[in-house]
Amino acid sequence: MRFSELSTYLEKLEKTSSRLEITRILTELFKETKPDEIDKVVYLSLGVLAPNYEGVLLNLAEKMVLRTFAIAYSQDSQIIEKLYKKEGDVGNVAEILSSDLGKIKSELTVTQVYEKLLEIAKDNGEGSVERKIEKMAEILKNLDSLSSRFVARIPVGKLRLGFSEKTIIDALAGHDAKIQEEIESAYNIRPDIGYIARLVKENKLKSAKPEIGVPVVPVLCQRLNSVTEMIKKMGEVSVEPKFDGLRIFIHFRRKDNFIRIFTRNMNAIPLETFPELLNVGMFIKADEAILDSEAVGLDEKRQMFLDFQKTIQRRRKHEITKNAEEIPLQFQVFDVLLVDGINLINEPYTKRREELKKVVVSGSLLRVDENTITKDPEEIRKMHQKYLKMGLEGVVVKKADGLYSSGRTGWNWVKMKEEEGQRGRLPDTIDAVVMGYFLGKGKRTQFGLGKILVGIKDGDKFRTLTKVGTGLTEEMLVVIRKRLDKLVAHEKPKGYEAQKDLIPDVWAHPSLIVELSADSISVSTKHSLGLSLRFPRFIRIREDKNADQATTLGELKEIFKLQKTSS
Repeated sequence: MRFSELSTYLEKLEKTSSRLEITRILTELFKETKPDEIDKVVYLSLGVLAPNYEGVLLNLAEKMVLRTFAIAYSQDSQIIEKLYKKEGDVGNVAEILSSDLGKIKSELTVTQVYEKLLEIAKDNGEGSVERKIEKMAEILKNLDSLSSRFVARIPVGKLRLGFSEKTIIDALAGHDAKIQEEIESAYNIRPDIGYIARLVKENKLKSAKPEIGVPVVPVLCQRLNSVTEMIKKMGEVSVEPKFDGLRIFIHFRRKDNFIRIFTRNMNAIPLETFPELLNVGMFIKADEAILDSEAVGLDEKRQMFLDFQKTIQRRRKHEITKNAEEIPLQFQVFDVLLVDGINLINEPYTKRREELKKVVVSGSLLRVDENTITKDPEEIRKMHQKYLKMGLEGVVVKKADGLYSSGRTGWNWVKMKEEEGQRGRLPDTIDAVVMGYFLGKGKRTQFGLGKILVGIKDGDKFRTLTKVGTGLTEEMLVVIRKRLDKLVAHEKPKGYEAQKDLIPDVWAHPSLIVELSADSISVSTKHSLGLSLRFPRFIRIREDKNADQATTLGELKEIFKLQKTSS
C-alpha cells in the first residue's frame, strides 16, 4: 500500500468524531491491507512506531520539525515560523509548504515510510540530531502534501485522530462479538496492537502467549464493600493483604541473566532504579518466570511499611543510590504468569499460588503474600480488620478458581479498602485525567494555576467530572503547572467533551493522572459526564498510571452504587 493511500483514510478519520464511523473506516482500511504491512498501518494510524513499552521515540521536538521544513521545502525559517504561529499545527504547515511546491505523486509505500521513521528513531549518539533532521526532511521531500500533513505530526506526538487500541480491536473484529473477545484476550496477553493485527490477518490468534520481556495487561481489582456480596458473587475466595505500594512485574530468564521490570501501565523501568533486583535469580527456582508483585518501601527502624508517596520516590531518576539506601524495598509477590515456558494465565488461581510457592524463595527480597482460603464472610471481615490495624489498606479478595483475567472483567479480584458502612466519604478514591487548568485568582495567580479540570474516560471520549483546588499545596501547584506545560493543547483535544461554562484557560492532552477523594458522587447537569464529585480533594499524582488505567465511567457508577449501599 502506498502511503498516499493510507493518508486518504487518515484524512477521513480526522474529519469525523463518530465512533461508529471511525470503526467503519478502519475496518475498510484493514481489509485493504496485506498481512506483511498491517502492523505498520496500525502503528502509523496511532501515530507511533511500536508499542509504548518498547520506548521507540523519534525525539524530534516541534522546533526541530520546523527545521526539517526549511530543508525539505527550501523555505526561509522566518516564513515557516510565521506560518506555524498562524496555524499552530506542524502538519498543516507541512501541507501548505508542500502544496506551494506543486503536486508530487508520491510512490513511497507504508513500509518504506515506516522503516525510514524507525531508522530516525534508532539513530542516537553524537551528531544524531542533525542526522535526524536531514533524514526527516528527505522523507517529507518525497511525499505528497496530504501525506506530509500526517507524517509531520508523528514526531511531535500530535497525530491524535480520536481513537485508541480499543477501536482498532473493534475494527479488526468487524462487528463480530466472538472474534472481538478472542482479539481482546490475545491483546491482554501480548499488548502489542500491531503484532495482534498481524495474527488476526494470518488467523493465528490462538498462538498468543506470555513472553519474557513483553508485559501482560494486569488484572485489576473491582470494588465491593459487602463481604456477603463477595461470597455470593465469587464463591470460595483467597483473602490477602492490600499493600500501598508500586505494582511491579518481574521478568526473569536465567540463561542470559535477562531481567526486565514493568509497572502496571506496562512501562519498562530501568533496572538500576531497583538495584535490589540485580540478583533476583538467587530467589527464583526456575530458568524463566514472570512474577506479579507489589514493591513496598520499608522503614527498617520502625519495622513498618512506608506509604505509596514515599515508595514512589524510588522511581526518581536522580539520586538512585541514595534513595535505594533510604527506602529499601520488599517485593510482595502474589501471582505467577509464566514458568519455564508454561503459560499459567488460564490456570485457576489456587494452582498458580501453588506454583508460586515452588518458584519463589520467600525471604527479605521476594516475599509470597500470606493468604486465607474461605467461604465465610465473617472470616473476610476478620482479616480485613487485622490488616487495617497493621497499617495496610485492608484486603484483596480473589476468586479461588479464577483465571488471570486482565482488566476488571468478572469478579476475579475485589478490593475492600474501607470499613463496611463507613460514612462521610466515598468508599474508594477516584483516578481522574487532568483535561486542563484555570489560571487562578488571588494568591494562586503567582503560580499560574488555581484549579485543575479533571475528567473520566468513557470509551474514546473524555468527559468532565469536576474542578479541583482543595488539597493542592503551593509546592504541588508548581509541580503540576510544570507537568502541564509539557502537555498544553492549543485547542480542545479531539474526544474531549465539556460544557461552555467549564472551558479551562488552558487545555492539556490526556496524560497526567491524579487521585482524588470526595464526600460523595452526585448527579450533575453541569458536567458532561452526568456525574460530579461533592467536595473533591486532591490526594496525589498517580505516576504509575496512564489515561487508559484511570477510573472509567463504569467504575465510577460502581462507586456511586457502593456509596448508596454504605450510607
